[in-house]
Amino acid sequence: MSDMWAYRDSTWTQDQDLVGYDVEATDGSIGKIDKATYEASDAYVVVDTGFWIFGKKRLIPAGAITRVDHDDKVAHVSMTKDQIKSAPDYDSDTWDDTARTQHGDYYGPYAR
Repeated sequence: MSDMWAYRDSTWTQDQDLVGYDVEATDGSIGKIDKATYEASDAYVVVDTGFWIFGKKRLIPAGAITRVDHDDKVAHVSMTKDQIKSAPDYDSDTWDDTARTQHGDYYGPYAR
């Protein structure tokens, strides 16, 4: 299996920052990218869902991003809104190996 913590070749571009891009699930918008990381084997985006999930943020591994439209500033993910809503909460203060494993276990079927 390919690394879910890495961008797909078709979505990666070194000269484009994804922060501020809208995020589209397979069935609609889920929010905007608030943070994007690009480290090898540790790449992900943090999505600010606004009021949709009571102001919670969702961390999505880079491998779950299926397509990026840089002209319209939209990143598409391979999940439904309900699947993202059911994902583990993201807390930047507790992002560690345990949290990474928890997110990896949840997103594994959807990434790649």
